[in-house]
Amino acid sequence: MAVARTMRRTSPITLLLAALLAFGFLFFLLSPSTTPSSSAAAAAAAAADISSKDFRLGDTADHPLSPPTKPFIPPSIRDDGHQPPPPVVHYNLNSLTSSSDAASRGERVLVLTPLTRFYHGYWDNLVRFSYPHELISLGFIIPHTKEGDAATAALEAAISKTQSGPIPNRFASISILRQDFEPPLQSQSEKERHKMANQKKRRESMSRARNSLLFTTLGPATSWVLWLDSDIVETPNTLIQDLTSHNRPVIVPNCYQRYYNTDDKKMDVRPYDYNSWIDSPIAQSLAAKMEPDEILLEGYAEMPTYRTLMAYLADTANPNPRRVINLDGVGGTALMVKADVHRDGAMFPAFSFFHLVETEGFAKMAKRLGYTVHGLPDYFVYHYNE
Repeated sequence: MAVARTMRRTSPITLLLAALLAFGFLFFLLSPSTTPSSSAAAAAAAAADISSKDFRLGDTADHPLSPPTKPFIPPSIRDDGHQPPPPVVHYNLNSLTSSSDAASRGERVLVLTPLTRFYHGYWDNLVRFSYPHELISLGFIIPHTKEGDAATAALEAAISKTQSGPIPNRFASISILRQDFEPPLQSQSEKERHKMANQKKRRESMSRARNSLLFTTLGPATSWVLWLDSDIVETPNTLIQDLTSHNRPVIVPNCYQRYYNTDDKKMDVRPYDYNSWIDSPIAQSLAAKMEPDEILLEGYAEMPTYRTLMAYLADTANPNPRRVINLDGVGGTALMVKADVHRDGAMFPAFSFFHLVETEGFAKMAKRLGYTVHGLPDYFVYHYNE
């Protein structure tokens, strides 16, 4: 009977369980000494290294596919050597503000620039902006041309210098896009760009570039979008605060140009951008007689519209930079837009939209959506003088 009891205690199931326990014990003893705590320590060290380079990177995007209004830092590698999958992220745009007190509210600004030539004056002016740079993201779109390649190289050199320099000068994030379509003009000289015969195809192409840039970079954290041309080389360093302080859906300053007046033998200023205007009955009558694909152009003697141009409403002797007027068309040299205006569908038509195109068409579209459009006739930004 004693033998029978011993055989019952050593049944096959008991032997299998004993073997599994022994195997697990040996694996524990012989496995490497890496522990979860050491992995956590490595991740903490990496985070400390990142924060030592730029303390603002703590405010990062939650998702690698989010538009780059915030920097994104990839998560730590898991113990199995793979990155964890991206999380599902919910964005509450109802809590996003665009107010007259943008800086103190931490409202993010996306500065967008179509760029064919790189001007150091543009970049130097941008770096001097006093709006907190950790709240500014930059986006550029550059054509695939020889000139565009040179502009890209110069831009990347400037970015590298700024983003590795003093922390207050560094921007939150920067995106560079290359156009996937050919520019309509081979020459980007000021003379060729402003020929009336070139305007329709040139501005339709500009619209496509602006829309590509906007739809790629506009993120869920963006409150304002500042369209700033690459040849704007001088603005007040408080440009963003000044424009947002009016708390208007669309607002544009007056674009002038400094030049040497040969008659007076001294430096002088003159209007440059004529695309900010108040409509006229004559312009409306001209549009009514046009074919569907034809567009009205401003600033050309061959097409007198008799619109009221903001360029000529400036009081250069006694300027009041806070003076605001209502507009029907806007230029895009330095155009501030609430991001919600773009989110609601206002874009830059690359086609005849009520016989308007690009920025002027955008103003018409914004007004059709119920937004108001405004200008600052005595607030000046300055265009590069070729």
